[in-house]
Amino acid sequence: MFNLAVVSVRVHIRTELRILEPATFSCEGCRVSSSVLKTSINLKSPDFEKNTRSMAELLTAIKNEEEKLREGGGAKAIESQHKKNRLTARERITHLIDPGTHLFELGIYAAYEMYEEWGGAPSAGTITGLARVSGRLCMIIANDATVKAGAFFPMTAKKVIRAQNIAIDNHIPTIYLVDSAGVFLPLQEDVFPDTDDFGRVFRNNAVMSAMGIPQITAIMGMCVAGGAYLPVMCDHILMTEGSGLFLAGPALVQAAIGQKTSAEELGGAKMHAQISGTVDFREPNDESCIKRIRAIVDKMGAPNPPIFSHARPKEPLYPVEELYGIFSGNPAKQYDMREVIARLVDCSEFEEYRAEYGETVLCGYARIGGWAVGIVANQKRHVQTNAPGSDQKRIEFGGVIYTESAEKAARFILDCNQNRIPLIFLHDVNGFMVGKDAEWSGIIRAGAKMVNAVANSVVPKISVILGGSFGAGNYAMCGKAYDPRFLFAWPTAKFAVMSGDAAANTLAEIKLKQLEREGKKLDEKAQKDLFKSVKSTYDHQTDPRYAAARLWLDAIIDPAQTRDAIIWSLNAAALNAHLPEFKTGVLQT
Repeated sequence: MFNLAVVSVRVHIRTELRILEPATFSCEGCRVSSSVLKTSINLKSPDFEKNTRSMAELLTAIKNEEEKLREGGGAKAIESQHKKNRLTARERITHLIDPGTHLFELGIYAAYEMYEEWGGAPSAGTITGLARVSGRLCMIIANDATVKAGAFFPMTAKKVIRAQNIAIDNHIPTIYLVDSAGVFLPLQEDVFPDTDDFGRVFRNNAVMSAMGIPQITAIMGMCVAGGAYLPVMCDHILMTEGSGLFLAGPALVQAAIGQKTSAEELGGAKMHAQISGTVDFREPNDESCIKRIRAIVDKMGAPNPPIFSHARPKEPLYPVEELYGIFSGNPAKQYDMREVIARLVDCSEFEEYRAEYGETVLCGYARIGGWAVGIVANQKRHVQTNAPGSDQKRIEFGGVIYTESAEKAARFILDCNQNRIPLIFLHDVNGFMVGKDAEWSGIIRAGAKMVNAVANSVVPKISVILGGSFGAGNYAMCGKAYDPRFLFAWPTAKFAVMSGDAAANTLAEIKLKQLEREGKKLDEKAQKDLFKSVKSTYDHQTDPRYAAARLWLDAIIDPAQTRDAIIWSLNAAALNAHLPEFKTGVLQT
């Protein structure tokens, strides 16, 4: 996750930027052409100021929560780890990654507000993310022993598996820093058996090895029971003095077969290095082990050349911090999505596809960080257009997918697959248009065509949820169920079957009818209280932190860091030089 400590500074800088002309931010080498997006943002407008303040408040809350999550099990647990002459997981990562770089953390909100009856599990007791190690982009998976001794909760297994799946999809070398007591036994039934549970981790180890994805494991603490299979299924195994690797610890061995033995004799680093031959490198301490990991990564063969178009990166023409004021978290407010795109893409150049057709979805070609991309984005500004087959004017609502916009997007997605161009989806969608006119126009058929194209797309897909992402609109815009390589959300994101007010009204009405059938009748105040209660619950469940806790998101990001998040993702996606054949099956035409 990004460091949001600079939020207040950014808001202050925003005030200073207003006195500058847009030309101040020109990109050297950018050509002047019709594809350069122009801006019409009034940086002094009350709405811009209000949006900026609102976003700053949300980001400050996110930053404070993340700082708390980074403390893991707290000061006492950190002190206990240090007394064992071991670094914490975050300290190990800081030593491991290249100087002057940072961890692009994924899943920091995993298990947020979950397992509170067991004292909680901050970040699900594990840290995952992308980083540069000896110049190579790597996935890092590190047990946080300050959280329940690094035990695996249900969400811990799911978080590790999500990180592995990202590594598999993008062919990213993976480094495991192991320090775990194994399965959290009180919840073993939810950790052990299913396809997204503990055993899947080791299955993925085997699959990744067969695919030629390098895996390095460093045992830097306890590694017991089923968890002992993880390191042994990797390419390189390192182990520090004082660590333990065994299928059953001394107490369980004595209970099972009556044999008394010490942890060191049973499964210490020296035994595994000299007798069992299980570990490749025995290291005296964490620091030495980390140096060895870096040396191993340094010797890895070069990755395959990327198959996606890449040029020299260029900055957008406009400051990314202006996104704070452009975007409104109020779903009733309009804004031009092109203003967002102009602050994400290189040189603010956007080759818009069918710009005058199906205007509630924007499609076009651009570069981000030098990588060629296709962008599919919901337009939140209402547009005036002709009704299909008529010269009569009509208004199409921003954030709604109409028949024409669905057909355009489907065709554009096909083109990107044909030309090996990664896809970026920018969500702020209420859903598909409904009503007689929409049904007569074939909205279901057009929507199915778009969903088909997204589902069968073989190029990397990266989704960013800015505002709403509701119902089938979430599916068509490559929601979690459609296998985006990465899925991010702004703090303003909301996604569910329908928006909060609509859902609360529906659910409250159902509850009222149920009470009436039971012979109970509520007065007007009780009905309002019921609506508020239902809406409060629903709003909590549509909050991006609720989604991130369940790994429906990879990260909640600062809007000003959206471009960086996409570049990290594209750099990772470029490591996989293989694309399967693109097929769509039957398209309803």
